[in-house]
Amino acid sequence: MVASFSAPYTPAAALVSQLGGRGFAVLAPADVAALCAVAPAQLQALVASWDALAVDEYLKDGGHYRRRRHACFVLADDALAQAPHRPHWQSLDYNALHGGMQRWFEPIEPQVIAQPAWPRLLLGLAGVFSRLRPVPAWYVEAHQFRIDTGEGIGRPTPEGAHRDGVDFVAVFLVDRVAIKGGETRVFAADGPDGQRFTLREPWSLLLLDDTRMIHESTPIQPAGDAVGHRDTLVLTYRADGFQSAADA
Repeated sequence: MVASFSAPYTPAAALVSQLGGRGFAVLAPADVAALCAVAPAQLQALVASWDALAVDEYLKDGGHYRRRRHACFVLADDALAQAPHRPHWQSLDYNALHGGMQRWFEPIEPQVIAQPAWPRLLLGLAGVFSRLRPVPAWYVEAHQFRIDTGEGIGRPTPEGAHRDGVDFVAVFLVDRVAIKGGETRVFAADGPDGQRFTLREPWSLLLLDDTRMIHESTPIQPAGDAVGHRDTLVLTYRADGFQSAADA
C-alpha cells in the first residue's frame, strides 16, 4: 500500500507570500478561476483539445507514452502576443536526458489559443509572478502534455527531478483518467526541504519558483484494464528571452 497525500492548497490571499517564502504554492480550481478571471466552463472548453496531441518523437527511452503540443508567447505591457513557432530547447544543465537538442513539437492548435480562457490564464499568472519579480517582459512557453499507460508505465518526467531553466513554472492538472501514481514532488534546490502530494482535481495548479525549486512527477500505471492517461498544461515564464542553443 503506497501512501497518497492530498494537495496542500494555499489560500488565495496567501498565494504571493507562500510562493515567495517557500518557493512553491498549490491553488484549488476555484481559486485558479478567480485569479485568472475565468469561468470554470471556459476552462473545461479547453479540455477536448488534449485528445488531439501529437506523439513526442524525442523520448530517448524509446517510449511512446507522451503526447504534446507547444507554443510560445511574449507578455509585455499587459498584452499577450504569440511568437513565431520555434523549437523547445533546454541545456543539458537543466535536462540531462533531453537537453542540448532542438525539439520541434507540433504547435498548439489555433482554436485552443482563441478560447477566452487561454489569454486569461497566461495573463493572470504573469500578474502573480510580476509581484515577486517585476520585469519588462515575460517569455512564456506553453506545453500541453498527455502521459498514457498504453505501454504499461507512463513517465511524466523521464528526466527525473529537475529545474526547467526559467523563472517560474505553472503546472495545471487538466485530467486524470483510470490511473494510479503521478505523485508530484517538490524540493528546495539548495537544501533538504521538500513535499510530496498528488494533484487530483481538474484545474488545480502547482506554481514553482524555478530558480529555487526542483520538481518531478512519479510514473503512472493503469488503475484497471483500460488505458489511462494524465493530462497537464505546463506554462514556463522567463525574463531573459526564450531558451535557445545560444545559451549554451
